[in-house]
Amino acid sequence: MHEISQKARQIRDVIRYLKVFKNAVTVIYIDDEIINSPMLPSHIHDISLIHESGINVVIVPGCRKRINEILSQADISWSIKNGVRISSPESMPLIKMAAFDVSNTIMTSLSGEKKSAVIGNWVKARGMGVIDGIDYGTTGQIESIATSSIKEILNDGFIPILPCIGWSATGKPYNISSLTLATEIAINLEADKLFYILPDTEINPDTFKIPSELSLTAENNIPAMNIQELSSLIDLNKDSIKKSAGNGSDITKQEKLLTLFNLAKDACSKKVSRIHILDGSIDGILPCEIFSSIGSGTMIYNDEYSGFRAMTLNDISSVLSLMDPFVKKGILLPRTKASFTEKVDEYVVYQVDGGIHACASLHNYDGKQAEIAGVAVDESYSKLGIGVKLMNYLMAKAKDKGLESVFVLTTQTADWFEKLGFKSDSIESIPEDRRKIWTPERNSKVLRINL
Repeated sequence: MHEISQKARQIRDVIRYLKVFKNAVTVIYIDDEIINSPMLPSHIHDISLIHESGINVVIVPGCRKRINEILSQADISWSIKNGVRISSPESMPLIKMAAFDVSNTIMTSLSGEKKSAVIGNWVKARGMGVIDGIDYGTTGQIESIATSSIKEILNDGFIPILPCIGWSATGKPYNISSLTLATEIAINLEADKLFYILPDTEINPDTFKIPSELSLTAENNIPAMNIQELSSLIDLNKDSIKKSAGNGSDITKQEKLLTLFNLAKDACSKKVSRIHILDGSIDGILPCEIFSSIGSGTMIYNDEYSGFRAMTLNDISSVLSLMDPFVKKGILLPRTKASFTEKVDEYVVYQVDGGIHACASLHNYDGKQAEIAGVAVDESYSKLGIGVKLMNYLMAKAKDKGLESVFVLTTQTADWFEKLGFKSDSIESIPEDRRKIWTPERNSKVLRINL
């Protein structure tokens, strides 16, 4: 029965997100290491399914590796400076060929899924010129994007594919960063989602210094962070990551991810609702990230994606479903819709995109002490620190009300509360009204914390 309940919650997530993202715009950057891997057919299949669900899709393929290969074959040298390729004018025809070659690979794969795609030159660019004495040659920067043309393509049901080439007003081609291009397109389209799909995307203490306020998954990765937390992560790591340099060199994994962090921060501050960094070596990661509240990658957001709020009558069914596994284990007492209706103003919930994933109540007895009860956290969120944040949130509310202490009654979770600073207390210490409904059969322990 527990497995069925878990599956039901997952299905409800999918249905809710199908409604939320109907007609939404998503921009997807696919790194060329993924394009050249056995995982490409699976990702293209998922993109096709996502498109069929009513979500608009724009694709920007990376082609750094392909450009490297073609230039090496032609014995043409290049260098990397500040993460940017510097190449000579003679290399541009080959760079352009590589960019369109990779785009054609994506279009052909989509065609195999019976999806119509269009490769277009919707990007106006200009040369970077000479910066700090360095001539950036055929490297360009984006001036403008033909947003209205892309929107027309989307409205006609096609999937636009944009190679990493921009053209000047006179038709001169420039090589531009695919990552920057994907970000700028998302900003210009005010996309609902921007995905970066690439290999080796672990953002954990082994690869980065992690701010203490960020929660980690069981695998030690960051599942989500808001723009303020992202800024802390960038500041903590910006001076410790060595910049790549030298003729023929490539950017390091950490440098690439740090570039992504800065691009994501820029997009998030400019009306792109959510940015997702995904490990493209994992099958099915894209739909799991779109149609699941907890996702499978790292999400950056700057909206009301999640947080605590007062419970409403419309939340009761979801809260009853959330509590059900804990009731069956004897951790929580059973509750009814009627009992929630009477005390709905005492409850708070933790919501993610409208889905309820944690709840608890704060009951004030005598103006000096209150009880925190009905604490339930979705199993999928249990290792993300939501329970601790929920308790801290309620204790802060109690302190704001001028209360002196908070107590809980528990049968199986005393250790967890003790980690938060609660200490054992006697049944006689709780208010008489609460003692009347305490039973020797259940024999709940009392734990208290002074505020």
